[in-house]
Amino acid sequence: MTTGTIGIVANPASGKDVRRLVARASVFDNREKCAIIRRALSGAINAGARRFAYLDDTHNIAGGALEELGYDCETVRVPCIGTNSALDTVRGASDLAQHDCVATLILGGDGTSRAFVKGWREAVMLPLSTGTNNVFPRVAEATIAGSALGVLAAGGVDLEEAAVPVKVIDVDIEGEAPDIALIDAVVTSDQFIGARALLDGDAIERIVLTRAEPTAVGMTSVGGLIRPLSEEEDAGLHLELGKGGRSKVHAPIAPGMFETLRIKRAETLGFEEVVAFEGPCVLAFDGEREREIQAGQQVRMRVSRSGPSVLDIARTMHLASCRNWFKQ
Repeated sequence: MTTGTIGIVANPASGKDVRRLVARASVFDNREKCAIIRRALSGAINAGARRFAYLDDTHNIAGGALEELGYDCETVRVPCIGTNSALDTVRGASDLAQHDCVATLILGGDGTSRAFVKGWREAVMLPLSTGTNNVFPRVAEATIAGSALGVLAAGGVDLEEAAVPVKVIDVDIEGEAPDIALIDAVVTSDQFIGARALLDGDAIERIVLTRAEPTAVGMTSVGGLIRPLSEEEDAGLHLELGKGGRSKVHAPIAPGMFETLRIKRAETLGFEEVVAFEGPCVLAFDGEREREIQAGQQVRMRVSRSGPSVLDIARTMHLASCRNWFKQ
């Protein structure tokens, strides 16, 4: 039986940034990531998958996991360009697209998933949490996540019934390449990027969110604690912050780290409704500062459901079970 190809991406740098020093974020070492991939592969193979394409990395996380399993499977190594930056994931996603992966397992946080989408916007993803800000990735046992991937790859479910399109924030910057965020796009009063992590609440001037989660950490929690917005709702949330704000929220902007922020305004955004402003400022996407905006330079942000799709683990396994997929 011919099966579809499952992509694998493991970010060796995820779960190791400065927030381990200034906040209380957990550390995910690369041995644990390799173990997670081994469990996911076992689940996928048990469900019928036999073809894998993995993005190589400097620590051979995915490749090592495949070698240790010892199953008779078809594997393709996709070379990493070796910049030790997000560009490795961006380029790797673009290369994986050429291998017609039915879905891709991604180990990392929000930033890793964002980098992957920048390289392959139409991808079907199953992101598992091994980063710092973990709003977009799923928290799930890798064995079952892999089983869901295997069911999809082997034809137990159709893509249309198992994967859900997600919301994104498109960012247009005057005179420069556009950008994208999956969870939050933040405007700060900083003049330079400096340390990428967003840890100074006083510098935050504006937040655009695809979802506002009161049960998460990061910028999504700021909106979530005053006006919750789910992934399922066809809308975004726009917050204006600053000293003139009449209300305050004490939010966990990083694991174990709270900041008090003043809220001037909170408004729901319809799809394609534009938030426009100009520099000088720094833009942060999904928890990390990325772009410096010059004085007078125009920026436009809008939320839509035109991003990638994410495999629904529970729905996939439910459908497979109802169809007797796992019966011997």
